[in-house]
Amino acid sequence: MKAQMKSAQRLSFRKAMLVTSVALLVAVAGCSKKKSVSSSSHLGNGYASEQALQETIIYWEKRYKNNPHDPKVALNYGQALRQAGRNEQALAVLEGLAMRHTNDKVILAAYGKSLATAGRLQQALTVLERAQTPTTPDWRLESAMGAIYDQMGEYNRARSFYDKALLKAPEAPSVLSNYGLSYLLEGDLVSAESYLRRAAIHPKADSRVRQNLALVLGLQGKFAEAESIARNELSPQQAEANMAYLKSMLHERGTWKQLQKQG
Repeated sequence: MKAQMKSAQRLSFRKAMLVTSVALLVAVAGCSKKKSVSSSSHLGNGYASEQALQETIIYWEKRYKNNPHDPKVALNYGQALRQAGRNEQALAVLEGLAMRHTNDKVILAAYGKSLATAGRLQQALTVLERAQTPTTPDWRLESAMGAIYDQMGEYNRARSFYDKALLKAPEAPSVLSNYGLSYLLEGDLVSAESYLRRAAIHPKADSRVRQNLALVLGLQGKFAEAESIARNELSPQQAEANMAYLKSMLHERGTWKQLQKQG
């Protein structure tokens, strides 16, 4: 009887993990390091509480309505919308902004990531290539491009971009996390765990990294450790949306059923 209860508890936690524990691959913190009209103050892609995020959207929406052509305002508003999962609206704002500022690499980087979130992957790559500086490539954009190739199922090519990024930013937790998720998408949970553990111990690792590690641990049946990590993480609504996005990618390649069987 106790064994059955323990098994049921594990199954319950497993289901919870599958709907709350992974971050979007394309949500890589930061944009281009090159200064531009809007590079110093735009939003990053870290998690925020639901209330704080809504307050941020209201703040920038009001300013956007008053002055829609202010690049700083439009960029912050578009980033906040994308963070809240309002992808079509975010894309509309950032697309218009990019058309008005065709050479601003920070704006192009934000627009490219928004395109990727909307599933326009090839176009996203083209825009991110324009956002990149060939002589001094930004490792954050290399990592973002790798994440897009992962969504296209080109895992080896994706990892070549992560390798480039890690040469410039050794042990960067966002890159290591994307590396781990790349292996997760391919169905290699052991390698995924290895990279995510490296990412999670970094002092600059954020909630996304730890949630991704918890997911991979849960999928392998390491429920106690996974639950311990997941209990300490915030933004369940956003994590649920991100998990649904990843599941949709796994479903396209039949990998989700494979992972369920392995777990």
